Amino acid sequence: MTANTIDQVSIDDLCCAGGGVLTIEEAQHIHQLIKQAVSKAKAEAGGSGQLWARQVWREVMGRRVLKPNYPHALHQLVYYSVYAHWDASILGPPLYWFPSLHDSKLTHIGRIMETHGPTLLGTSYKDPIASFNLFRDFTAHHPEVYWPIILKELVVTFRESPKCILDTTDNSRPGGIWLPGSVLNIAECCLLPSSHPRKEDDSCAIVWRDEGDDESDVNRMTLKQLRDQVMLVANALEKIFRKGDAIAIDMPMTVNAVIIYLAIVLAGFVVVSIADSFAAKEIAVRLRVSKAKAIFTQDFILRGGRKFPLYSRVVEASPHKAIVLPVSGNDVGIQLREQDISWKDFLAHGNLHPRPTHFTPAYLPIDSAINILFSSGTTGEPKAIPWTQRSPIHCSSEALAHINVGVGDVYCWPTNLGWVMGPILLFSCFLTGATLALYHGSPLGRGFGKFVQDAGVTVLGTVPSLVKTWKNTKCMEGLDWTKIKSFASTGEASNVDDDLWLSSKSYYKPVLECCGGTELASSYITASMLQPQAFGAFSTASMATSFVILDEHGVPYPDDKACVGEVGLFPLYFGATDRLLNADHEKVYFKGMPTYKGMRLRRHGDILKRMVGGYLVVQGRADDTMNLGGIKTSSVEIERVCDRADESILETAAVSVAPPDGGPELLVISVVLKKGFDQQPGKLKTVLSKAIQANLNPLFKVNSVKIIPEFPRTASNKLLRRVLRDQVQHELSVKSRM
Repeated sequence: MTANTIDQVSIDDLCCAGGGVLTIEEAQHIHQLIKQAVSKAKAEAGGSGQLWARQVWREVMGRRVLKPNYPHALHQLVYYSVYAHWDASILGPPLYWFPSLHDSKLTHIGRIMETHGPTLLGTSYKDPIASFNLFRDFTAHHPEVYWPIILKELVVTFRESPKCILDTTDNSRPGGIWLPGSVLNIAECCLLPSSHPRKEDDSCAIVWRDEGDDESDVNRMTLKQLRDQVMLVANALEKIFRKGDAIAIDMPMTVNAVIIYLAIVLAGFVVVSIADSFAAKEIAVRLRVSKAKAIFTQDFILRGGRKFPLYSRVVEASPHKAIVLPVSGNDVGIQLREQDISWKDFLAHGNLHPRPTHFTPAYLPIDSAINILFSSGTTGEPKAIPWTQRSPIHCSSEALAHINVGVGDVYCWPTNLGWVMGPILLFSCFLTGATLALYHGSPLGRGFGKFVQDAGVTVLGTVPSLVKTWKNTKCMEGLDWTKIKSFASTGEASNVDDDLWLSSKSYYKPVLECCGGTELASSYITASMLQPQAFGAFSTASMATSFVILDEHGVPYPDDKACVGEVGLFPLYFGATDRLLNADHEKVYFKGMPTYKGMRLRRHGDILKRMVGGYLVVQGRADDTMNLGGIKTSSVEIERVCDRADESILETAAVSVAPPDGGPELLVISVVLKKGFDQQPGKLKTVLSKAIQANLNPLFKVNSVKIIPEFPRTASNKLLRRVLRDQVQHELSVKSRM
């Protein structure tokens, strides 16, 4: 933002960036504090080098010089001036958040380290910050020691205890067998009170608000109220379906959706997750693959005071039976098919039970499927990924150990049960003892932000495109988010300036980056409250996991070397899949991967860049899978729709590229026209956008269309999307420098 260093910034510069919000007295005060920070930092750094910049920023943040209500331009001026001449290639990325030793010992993982570190690491253990990497490596090499500790930290109660933590005797299972012989119901674990973590019947389990009720008090549901509602729905389910049936959910993530999800699992059925943004064809594919016997949905979706049809889309997908909830009131606002049933009539089945709010859970082996989620592959049909009862344990362990979620926290993350973050959020709250915060409406506007304020949210999860919208529309101005102790971000590549804006809303609390997959039920790289953080970067592998970065020959780089390559995961990964319903698991995740340290590595598909200091960024996918708005899809899926969108089109090629300044991937469609046709890129962009949104997902946006005479291909006629991607990336880079 500026070429000047922080010691060259004047009071006039501060006033100008303050945009009329900052008084001359405040500008003078800030200027004086910055001068003091610069003098102190330069003295400690010996007056030379660049390292003093990091200390200046640390001083400025420690003194809370920059207030959340100051204009973003002022935050930009100070941050970018501090790091104006920072050389990341030598020093690693600029850091903006630093843990304190006192606070580190109060985190869940810090407390665990203080309790067990001296015993497990001996004299090597110093404190949670100094010993974090050593302890994390220990958990990866000794999962049989780490996981019993975590199981005690979470509300996981076994009906039959596991024979051991990990059984690696079966060579056909490269990921091992975790907690063999154990039997439980993970939904019951979510619903019962416990002493550690402390959950009582009158504890607040869920807090929520409906869009449009911004001035009303937030709604609250206790653990007992939640349990009663789940058991009522479970009783109704048992009257209609058979144990083991797959039952879909296609609706916004409301309180009722959460109740339905838990009831399906409690009663021994399997949830089929379908996002409420899908077109009818995509809904139909997921119903067919999962063999779902029924689907829970809503009559409409309410956004910004407008009703958008949902039930009609579901009907077009032809489910066997639909249970339809009203978006508002007690009665559905649409005529139902003969085989379908309203929510009110469905609940009547539960109320016929002599004790409608009592239910005996279905206790099942830990490897029983509880949820079928979907992730697009490169073949066009989404992979059907079964979550077992292990999956919630892993994702909750990461919320506890990395994001520091637990009793007393209010955890909010705008998402949907159709995407992996929905179940992750649900289980992360109920297995750690945190309160789940839900906003029944669009997260794009001020109403959501006011809910975050009024609900007292302490941990706020985001996707980068959402943060960009908040920043650009300035819709959150005047709100108080200072109760937030950490942010989390996943789904897309983060933009540094957007995260600067987000972090500043709560006196520069950390934005903890997470990257994983549906098939992992968690992240493989993330951030930690025990490490300094850099905007848009990951700081560590997840607890109890390991990975390597492979060169072009499949040989791992040394763990301390700055490099770029495809990631390879070590296969002993608690909670990861060992089967797919409609694809060859071995072929998808292991075939062609190298063996390292006696173990065949697991494929994930990300290209990672490791920077100086060990910080990581994701640079895209190794295959032609792309990430659009946090949703993974494939070039093949996009092209199949685009090829038939207009009579002038001979063939199309879809690639996604990251903007030069970071942020969500941009979808670019290259088009070869039929002979004799002439088209304008702008018109084709409109045509292709409409086709993609109607047939795949209304959230997908075409950034640009390129008309070219022919596509680059191999000798065997294989399309070289990589070449097209590189061309687009180069053009964007040139434009950014103009």
